[in-house]
Amino acid sequence: QVQLVQSGGGLVQAGGSLTLACVSSRSISSIDSVAWYRQAPGSQRDLVARISDSGRTDYADAVKGRFTITRHEAKNTVYLQMNSLKPEDTAAYYCNLKRWSGAIYWGQGTQVTVSS
Repeated sequence: QVQLVQSGGGLVQAGGSLTLACVSSRSISSIDSVAWYRQAPGSQRDLVARISDSGRTDYADAVKGRFTITRHEAKNTVYLQMNSLKPEDTAAYYCNLKRWSGAIYWGQGTQVTVSS
């Protein structure tokens, strides 16, 4: 079993920055896929950014050029650096780990609120 613990959300003004962190209780292998999703009230959970098991990085069009996903394997941590935040980025953010075995794990979620 893997536990993912998130931190770093909060309230920020438009144009500001936040960094989310997701710490795994087990080591994150380079062949695991890691991702961040977000869910606004009344909406589905959407992919924000992902590092695939091949090392490819993908971003949702809405965040390209503003958000950066990284992983620090030695710290078992995945980060989401969010710059130039907009009110429409307001949502609950969830980290996601898909192990090479196919098992999928989610973080507890953290709220990001961007004021205009």
